[in-house]
Amino acid sequence: MNDATNILNEKIAASINVDSASLRIVIAGGGTGGHIFPAIAIANALKKIKPQAEFLFVGAKGKMEMEKVPQAGYEIRGLDIAGFNRSSLIKNIGLPFKIIKSFFQVSTIFKQFKPDVVIGVGGYSSYPVLRYAQSKNIPTFIHESNSFAGKSNILLGKKAVKIFTASDAMQQFFAEEKIILTGNPVRQAISHNTVTKELALNYFGLDQHKKTVLVVGGSLGAKSINETIGKNLASFGKNNLQLIWQTGMPYFEKATVTVKDVVGIYMKDFITQMEYAYAAADIVISRSGAMAVAELCLAKKVVIFVPYPFAAEDHQTANANALVNKEAAIMIEDADAMNELMPALLKLCAEEKLQKIMAENIGALAVNNADEIIALQILKAINRA
Repeated sequence: MNDATNILNEKIAASINVDSASLRIVIAGGGTGGHIFPAIAIANALKKIKPQAEFLFVGAKGKMEMEKVPQAGYEIRGLDIAGFNRSSLIKNIGLPFKIIKSFFQVSTIFKQFKPDVVIGVGGYSSYPVLRYAQSKNIPTFIHESNSFAGKSNILLGKKAVKIFTASDAMQQFFAEEKIILTGNPVRQAISHNTVTKELALNYFGLDQHKKTVLVVGGSLGAKSINETIGKNLASFGKNNLQLIWQTGMPYFEKATVTVKDVVGIYMKDFITQMEYAYAAADIVISRSGAMAVAELCLAKKVVIFVPYPFAAEDHQTANANALVNKEAAIMIEDADAMNELMPALLKLCAEEKLQKIMAENIGALAVNNADEIIALQILKAINRA
């Protein structure tokens, strides 16, 4: 953010009375790390400004927010709700009943917690929470992390107070006067990463003198990426490369067998200390969810994106293209991964000049205080209400 924006944020902060009556804030959404970690970052930023604020997260039962949010120190309540299943229409038969049930659950939660403000971060659990809040005239705010807005957020945006976006040109989805371009909130461990490459490579037990490739397919893993890496493990050693591989739980058991007796590989289902992984990596292969994009910009990493093709409105492809068009990333389509991903990686590894250009370009897109900007703007809007 530029100096003018920083000055504005300082003025907003100065106008907020941190000793006023406690705020009760509901934050709704989840499903993936791309929704959960920004939600936690926003909560942490609000709590820093308003230490007496009370928070309650609302997510979907059985999803990863039910584990990750309590680990961050916040209470969460789960809804019996599911998203629309695009791969099997018959599985959607019970969806209307789940949606109706979720509204009754939200009603009970609101009667008990009595929120003053509700923030939605995406994921299907956010819709009944914000829709119910809007029906009760409780101020609602939305963070749209992707460059192509989801249908739920488009509908909810009509009655939201403000909509915080990660990309520009979002007027096609939301009323222009409601949009505030903030970027995506990123975990502080990554936005303020102080881990050195040497320390990071030691952490993973890898060689200080080899180029390191980090492979991440999102918090749940990516089938096409994992199968491509598994088939081409020998190519890493042959080309003096080493690998940090986050497989996701579904592929972890198979990967455990695949990497047995192969040197130069650190493999795990989920890497908690991602700041170490980014510090160690020279090149990253990744899905292009909004959170991954935001983190890679801050980490200034050379990246090959393989977008998940079945994301709503194909938003991962839109996210990746936004960087490709700025010469800040390379994109391989999911269907082409098996044939094209490894050749693209080996070619990129040999082009040091291109790596430098890509790192500079992706770093120029980074925003390291989106959480603070969002928190300040929410509090500013509440004070004016």
